[in-house]
Amino acid sequence: MTVVLVGPTAVGKTALAVALARRYREQGRPAEVVNADSMLVYRGMDVGTAKPTPQERGGVPHHLLDVLDVTETATVAEFQALARAAIADCRVRGVVPVVVGGSALYVRAVVDDFDFPGTDAGVRARLESELAVVGPAGLHARLAAVDPASAATIGPGNGRRLVRALEVVELTGRPYASTLPAHRYLLPGVVQIGLRIDRPTLDARIAQRVEAMWAAGFVDEVRRLAERSPGLREGVTASRALGYRQLLAHLDGELTEAEAREQTVAGTRRFARRQGGWFTRDPRITWLDWDAPDLVDAALAAAGPGGEGPDRGTAVGGDLPPALGD
Repeated sequence: MTVVLVGPTAVGKTALAVALARRYREQGRPAEVVNADSMLVYRGMDVGTAKPTPQERGGVPHHLLDVLDVTETATVAEFQALARAAIADCRVRGVVPVVVGGSALYVRAVVDDFDFPGTDAGVRARLESELAVVGPAGLHARLAAVDPASAATIGPGNGRRLVRALEVVELTGRPYASTLPAHRYLLPGVVQIGLRIDRPTLDARIAQRVEAMWAAGFVDEVRRLAERSPGLREGVTASRALGYRQLLAHLDGELTEAEAREQTVAGTRRFARRQGGWFTRDPRITWLDWDAPDLVDAALAAAGPGGEGPDRGTAVGGDLPPALGD
């Protein structure tokens, strides 16, 4: 089986993953965590990504943490291959893989029958040059004209995804959104469990997390990564991560530190809302309350007596509440 834990940022997925893995181990079934967060793969990006510390991992092995330098770029397709290899390794060894992720795109790429449209280096280079000239807002307006459905789901500040969406539209002649497959698992025995939370509580937790990041030395972490040569600024993907992008702007004199912190909170809240919208479209997720006193027991029950879920990971579960789904 493969257990997948999803939900918005700051909802407590990592803690549940570790607790669930430890419970499986107590039952004589070893379990390991497979990260499905695209930013946790970067070495040195610890505080700003809320990467679990060795102590927080509770002795549970974790896969796909600290595997790339901040200057390297991993596409979703490359991440898919890495994560599937980690899951396959767990299953061969008789280990329960507990996949944890907050991006529906990355999670679906790992567990679903999900192929990616090809790329074209020339088209990509031209679009990236255009991005540098007109900025992400300009590309977002262009995408809205040719593919409004995709523009509605891609934030106007996400230059990397805007470039990719426009590349796919140009190469395939079809909307980027239409390339997403049906909800159909490729991996066997998948069960998805989501953590639901009301919006005011989530907003408060995000603000608390950002404050804790600052207190833990987030500014120094970004400065250290930026002062390397080559460093964070040369990382196409890493430099755009929430918080890191804002602090790079602060270090460059474009924002005050207070403005960088405020924009990190606001950006993370917007991202969490989009996460809710993505996951609510997947009818296969079983939703549990994030603060349920019996959360680990409920997660075990959701996985089913044989660990294969009530229907071996096919369409099961409830809806995400409107607080996160709208």
